[in-house]
Parts: sequence; C-alpha cells; structure tokens
Amino acid sequence: MKSSPTRRMLLAGAGIAALALPLAACSGGGGGSSDGKIEISYLTQSDDANTNQAKALIAAFEKANPDITVKLETQPGGTEGDNLMKTKLSTDSMNDVFHYNSGSLLQALNPDQTLVNLSDEDWVSDLTDDFKAVVSTDNGLYGAPWGTSFAGAVLYNKKVYEKLGLEIPTTWDEFIANSEKIKAEGGGVTPILQSFGDTWTSQLFVLGDFANVSAVNPDWAEEYTANDPKAKYVEEPAFAGFAHGAEVFEKGLLNEDFASMTNAQAMDALATGAGAQYPILSANISQVQQDNPDKVDDIGTFALPAADADDTSITMWQPNAIYIAKTTEGDKLEAAKKFVAFANSDEGCQVQNEGGSIAGPYVTSACTLPDDVPALVADIQAYFDSGKTGSALEFLSPIKGPNLENITVAVGSGITSAEEGAAQYDDDVKKQAQQLGLEGW
Repeated sequence: MKSSPTRRMLLAGAGIAALALPLAACSGGGGGSSDGKIEISYLTQSDDANTNQAKALIAAFEKANPDITVKLETQPGGTEGDNLMKTKLSTDSMNDVFHYNSGSLLQALNPDQTLVNLSDEDWVSDLTDDFKAVVSTDNGLYGAPWGTSFAGAVLYNKKVYEKLGLEIPTTWDEFIANSEKIKAEGGGVTPILQSFGDTWTSQLFVLGDFANVSAVNPDWAEEYTANDPKAKYVEEPAFAGFAHGAEVFEKGLLNEDFASMTNAQAMDALATGAGAQYPILSANISQVQQDNPDKVDDIGTFALPAADADDTSITMWQPNAIYIAKTTEGDKLEAAKKFVAFANSDEGCQVQNEGGSIAGPYVTSACTLPDDVPALVADIQAYFDSGKTGSALEFLSPIKGPNLENITVAVGSGITSAEEGAAQYDDDVKKQAQQLGLEGW
C-alpha cells in the first residue's frame, strides 16, 4: 500500500505487490450527474488490496449517502504513480478525492497549493500527534488516515522467552544480555535472525532505531534535511543503528545462514522457535498468518532498545491518507468532505477492519481494532498508550540514500566496520540530497 522508496522496498518483502492498470483520468468540478446525484471521483492504487478496499468503502458510503455517487479510478503505485500524481495536480486534472502516501512524498505534492485544508474537520481531533505531523504543513492539515500503522521493531518468540525466563529488554545492553543467554542456554535456538537473502531486511537496525534518535533529539530529522553537521550517521545518536548491526555479528548472535536466509524463511524460523528474535516490520506477521496460522499469537514485538531506557521508543510507519484536490469545488467539495469523514466513521472503520492487513494500531481513536488481530498489535499499542512512539525518518525527511541496504549488509556481515558504513551512508545521503536540489547541500 505504501509507495515511497523505503516503503515500496520494505513492503515488497512483506508480500505486497502493485499491479499496473490503466488510469482513466477524471478532474473535479462543481456539478452533479444527469440523474440529479452529486458525482465525485476517487483515485487509488491499482493493486488488488487497495482496489478491493476502495470498492468496499464506496459501496458502504453510497448506501449511507444515496444522493452521492463515487466513481473509482485506479493508477499504478511506485515511482510511476508518484509522477502521475504530480502531473495531475499541476495540470488541475486530479480526481476529487485520492489515496496517497503521508510524510515526505506528500510534501513533494506541494499540498498548500494543490490540496484542500481539512484542519477544521471534526475527525481531526481523533488523530494521533505523530500522524497529524505527517499530513500537515505549517499552513494546514490535508489528509485523513486510511489503514493501520505498523512498526519497525524486534519480533520475538514468546515461548522461547518464557522458557528461558527472559524479560522484554528496554536497553540495548539488556537486549544483548538476552541474546547471549539464548545462545548459551537455548539449546540451539538462534538468538537473532538476519535474512540478507532479501537485502532490504538488513536496514532494520538503522531504520527501526529512528524513534530512539528522535527521543534524544526531536529536531534531528529537520537538522538532517538541512545538512547540519551534527545530524549525521557518523555521529551519535544515529550512529547506534550501524554499531548495533556490527555488534550482533561480531558477538556471533546470528543464524549461520544469515547471508542467504530469506525473509520468509526467517519468519518461519521465528514462528517455529528455531529463532528467538528478528528485527523486522510488524507487517511481516502476515507471513506467519499464511504459513503458520497456529503460531501467530506466539509472536510478540518490542522496540529496538536505545542505550537509555528513557529513550526507547518504537518506530512507526504511518498509514497512507485520503486527500481532496483543491480543484474540487461547490457541491462536489461538500460530497468529498463527507466521503473523507465517512472513511473514519464507524462504518468506514469496519471496512478497514474487514479488508485490511492489520499489523499495528490505528492512528485515529475513531477506529477500534477487531478482537482477532495478531497478538503483537497489543504490544505495539502499549507504546502508543505510553507515548513512546515516533515516525520513521522517511515520513519526516525526503532524504534516503539508495545504497543503504547494500551498506547495512556489508556492516552486518563484518565486511565493513560500523564507522566505515556510517560514513559511506552519509556520502550516499549527500548525493541524493544534491539530486533532489535541497538547499544547503
């Protein structure tokens, strides 16, 4: 469902594919259809999951609002979809309502000029602060959430933890101590799974640590984007992600086949208890639901720990959002606002519960999770309840070097030192920022 570079790469490993179907363009005007109904158009990505949920949402909305018709349009996700979004908005040919990323890719759409400010809508007060931040500018709030969040954290086997009498670690030293006990007393259970056969999975020690970075310095993402010399991966607190990836290799805490193991194999090892801990996305619980459904509730999750327990927070990937194009006016605008509000009503939340893949909490109090969600969702919710969450960096900055997964594979394999890897990534980031034409680079 996500279409940013990081999210596309990560979710590809979680089994979410995008199917390219043609787009029938539709612009937003201010009239009705020939039968007297108001007609608006809704644009979403053309993969099966998004299309099916959109159809369900539209059916429920039209039943509750018989005077409004919603025409569904689809387009590819990924880079092609990003470019189509920008083109349609810049040429005033965007659909009335559309589904797209939150975070830095939203900012690339120039929302102050192209989207309707929804900050005065009643449902805004139900949103988490983290989500508000990734659909807002200084001038307005533009999106309503669609779907749940998910975490970049450590998935762990509860039965292994129970057998060895382990407690959830809140500091990095406690995590290492747990891992060393598993190695010594676990009877062959792998302490920490790594799956470099799918290279994207190597990034989690860095990407999943970002909420801890933000806890130490809430302005780090802004400073990083502005090329502040202190906000670099060779410097703490961001260096910790590289250091951690190197440390677990050096201490022999990984599976022997870490270089070739795939993400699916790692999830199987975790579910069956062959492995105890796996830094990965909570969205990967779908693999267990598919392959080991009787083991789903054996999997829990905890935040990648910081050096100090007070800084330990869980890193969240925020859901996509639904937006209204500024070209939508008159009766169509009122209908579009009803549609967006409906998505976060009881009926809209039910559509999300029935059709979505749930791997984390909702970011709006308007929606309640069903009773049959994976047990790890409750673990993530506990961090929400205690205010110990933070968005992944990609939601707060447009800069992500394209070579991170190759660098983290080398660091995590003992080929490159943590210091060298962090320096390489800072250089990678610089090149990408220059390509984006950002000021100060």
